[in-house]
Amino acid sequence: MGSLGASCALCCSVFMIFFTFSFAGDIVHHDNIAPKRPGCENNFVLVKVPTWIDGVESCEYVGVGARFGPTLESKEKRANHTRIAIADPPDCCSLPKNKLTGEIILVHRGQCSFTTKANIAEQAGASAMLIINYRTELFKMVCEANETDVDIGIPTVMLPQDAGENLENHILNNSVVSVQLYSPYRPMVDVAEVFLWLMAVGSILCASYWSAWTARESAIEQEKLLKDASDEYLNAENAGSSAYVEISTAAAISFVVIASCFLVMLYKFMASWFVEVLVVLFCIGGVEGLQTCLVALLSCFRWFQHAAQIFVKVPFFGAVSYLTVAVTPFCIVFAVLWGVYRHVSFAWIGQDILGITLIITVLQIVRIPNLKVGTVLLSCAFLYDIFWVFVSKWWFHESVMIVVARGDKSGEDGIPMLLKIPRLFDPWGGYSIIGFGDIILPGLLVAFSLRYDWLAKKNLRDGYFLWAMTAYGLGLLITYMALNLMDGHGQPALLYIVPFTLGTFLSLGKKRGELKVLWTRGEPKIPCPHIQEDQSTNQ
Repeated sequence: MGSLGASCALCCSVFMIFFTFSFAGDIVHHDNIAPKRPGCENNFVLVKVPTWIDGVESCEYVGVGARFGPTLESKEKRANHTRIAIADPPDCCSLPKNKLTGEIILVHRGQCSFTTKANIAEQAGASAMLIINYRTELFKMVCEANETDVDIGIPTVMLPQDAGENLENHILNNSVVSVQLYSPYRPMVDVAEVFLWLMAVGSILCASYWSAWTARESAIEQEKLLKDASDEYLNAENAGSSAYVEISTAAAISFVVIASCFLVMLYKFMASWFVEVLVVLFCIGGVEGLQTCLVALLSCFRWFQHAAQIFVKVPFFGAVSYLTVAVTPFCIVFAVLWGVYRHVSFAWIGQDILGITLIITVLQIVRIPNLKVGTVLLSCAFLYDIFWVFVSKWWFHESVMIVVARGDKSGEDGIPMLLKIPRLFDPWGGYSIIGFGDIILPGLLVAFSLRYDWLAKKNLRDGYFLWAMTAYGLGLLITYMALNLMDGHGQPALLYIVPFTLGTFLSLGKKRGELKVLWTRGEPKIPCPHIQEDQSTNQ
């Protein structure tokens, strides 16, 4: 929709770069703050607790393992079905009155230390201990500083309050309750990460070729006008200036500053209504992106070319093609349906469709004019990513980026400015996700490389695009390798992508002796006709 579409895409891109990290969910928590010593040095692992009521399979709960005691079985088939018994007294701070013969004892938190409870439960004949927290959250169970008896032979798992009370109520109603306790490992590679990689690389690939094609078509059109009349050329140049938005150095710096301010605001005031606002903004951007991509795709077919070339004036939007008018209602309905049903299990498909088309549209409309702007933008984003994922923990005691992206304080499943795919072969389930910024920001540099190659008439081997695209793919691959090595902890993807992509571009430009041209002039320009006339006169 012309300049309105460019403005819309630019506004959406501001919101999208805030979230620049990859995440798969924390299963193992390496905590260097909680005290460690021999006998009390386990990692805090999440534990699956499937239950059976009177022999019928029921709910599955998730608990957290203790710092002490033996590690839990990782294979479900090797974990025993064991009956649960309620401790008497409930806090298990003294020897239980009921006789235990290998049952799992269910106790309440409080009155004495965790290790005291575990020692007493083991002495009473329990095979494991489930501790009911007095909150719905989980708590890390550690050894007290002055405790010496930490040689504990039974595993200890904490359950959230609601889960523990459900089990307790079933037992009090004379039901036979049994559970399994096991902590499966997350697979090193899940197919979700492969598809996310393909989606990210494919989005940049499509957007780069689209951007380069429009730049070349514009250059060809300008050359034709250059031969015909200089006035027509200048008018066309001014008219076409609103077709895309060029980022300046100042804008690149302010972009990241504004993103940081907005991220803190989201963190401080995160609530369900705030997420609803983000959903609305995402839907508006998604409609623009889906409509732009559909119109461009359908225009390639002979049956739709006539509708794409006939325009009608629409109030506020200006001249709009008949094809745009035809596809826009479908795009609006698609986005609204996703917004309404975004909590269903397959809603990620609609989110990814809207997200990919919006990313491609932004990369088509928003451009960097030279390598200098690209370097400033990616360098600032590199520092931004590291700060809000890692360094922010020192001030806020948690990673601001991860908390906001997961929507921890909103009661929602997370913010929509992400591509996500369910982890199909992961026993823990969940989603693998990547922030839009991890695609858009390096994608701007990759798209610039292809525009430069085409306008400078470089082939694929002698140009920069192949190298930049390969570097991005490798950087993203390294991100997922780091993600798996860190047991699913959120990773700042730009920490790996920027050195690969920007480093490759700068090194290659320097080696070829073209760095100065790339740094200042950027894409080759069509010379002004008045300059050509002056040159011919001087000759």
